[in-house]
Amino acid sequence: QEVPLPFPGDPFDKPPCRGCSSYLTEPYVKCAECGPPPFLLCLQCFTRGFEYKKHQSDHTYEIMTSDFPVLDPNWTAQEEMSLLEAVMDCGFGNWQDVANQMCTKSKEECEKHYMKHFINNPLFASTLLKLRQAEETQHHETAIPFHSADDPPRPTFDSLLSRDMAGYMPARADFEFDNYAEWDLRDIDFVEDDSDILHALKIAVVDIYHSRLKERQRRKKIIRDHGLINLRKFQILERRYPKEVQELYETMRRFARILGPLEHDKFIESHALEFELRREIKRLQEYRAAGITNFCSARTYEHLKKSRDEERLKRTMLSEVLQYIQDSSACQQWLSRQADMAFLMELFLPSPGRRSAPPLNLTGLPGTEKLNEKEKELCQMVRLVPGAYLEYKAALVNECNKQGGLRLAQARALIKIDVNKTRKIYDFLIREGYITKA
Repeated sequence: QEVPLPFPGDPFDKPPCRGCSSYLTEPYVKCAECGPPPFLLCLQCFTRGFEYKKHQSDHTYEIMTSDFPVLDPNWTAQEEMSLLEAVMDCGFGNWQDVANQMCTKSKEECEKHYMKHFINNPLFASTLLKLRQAEETQHHETAIPFHSADDPPRPTFDSLLSRDMAGYMPARADFEFDNYAEWDLRDIDFVEDDSDILHALKIAVVDIYHSRLKERQRRKKIIRDHGLINLRKFQILERRYPKEVQELYETMRRFARILGPLEHDKFIESHALEFELRREIKRLQEYRAAGITNFCSARTYEHLKKSRDEERLKRTMLSEVLQYIQDSSACQQWLSRQADMAFLMELFLPSPGRRSAPPLNLTGLPGTEKLNEKEKELCQMVRLVPGAYLEYKAALVNECNKQGGLRLAQARALIKIDVNKTRKIYDFLIREGYITKA
């Protein structure tokens, strides 16, 4: 009679000896000619030549043992299996309990071996990296600019990011919503002598609480699926669209919870592509209306068009000053404004032959509402986000107040960014009277 496996789903469990039905301990013998299922014998039954049905004592056999190294010369395969079982039973990090369960290794040896071969093993890391790359290549054609926030940010208390994400709770990776839903349940107690009406009322309160929990979970899922927790990353990805598409994105954001992240992003990407195609078609139609039939002539046309626009701008400025010529105060304000613009253009325009980056679009950036017009122009030309500018400004002003003045070298050592940007910020703050030279 064949003895079935006691736990066929567990690879660590072995069937008992076919001869004496005792629990097999290593080393034991496996017949190389019989099976499946494997024909296993303990050493005592093997030495007395036990035979059963087709199994004969002269069959070839294998010695089954785990007394050999696998990952470390000082660790046998049986100890490797015992370590994994102990970590699974006691939990990762409870190395003292793991060592007590193993009995053959110390706490330090267990922790060092597990971290070296099962956590920081470069073979396992490269395998995981290949699996991740293979997964990414399967989705490289999909248009998904945002990803689920599996690693939510944890801004420090009273930091700029913490103020921008008002109501965000890092410990829960969630925003404050209906935090007092549990208050309605704190005094409810179901007792046997409740009347039917009172019992039904308590049940209704519990049902209302469940609906509020579902709404809280639904909102959290939407925030995580669309990557809305990572505010800075979300804003950077959003600004890669043209201004018109950004306005569409802002309008359609309320429908994202209906479509889902993949469908919503595909919808926005398709409109961005449509916008680019329409702009290109409009440009080609303009060339055709002007009688241009090749792109070489189109470049000449664009150059002349730019010159005409500049001349038209000069005539517009002349008409503006003529409007203010009768009012001395208005004329003085207009001249002061033009002088400020000229100073900024002279300060921030690159040297000849160097291609300049376009001004930074401040639309939607946190902290923009705290800037005046001159500071906004500075952030646009220097391409500095308002939040960073406000931090640099506060640091320079505080240092200037402490020292009674500030030198450029001190400013560069204080904020540690690009030296050219530091010089422009330093000159601007001195010109506007926020700081003084030492």
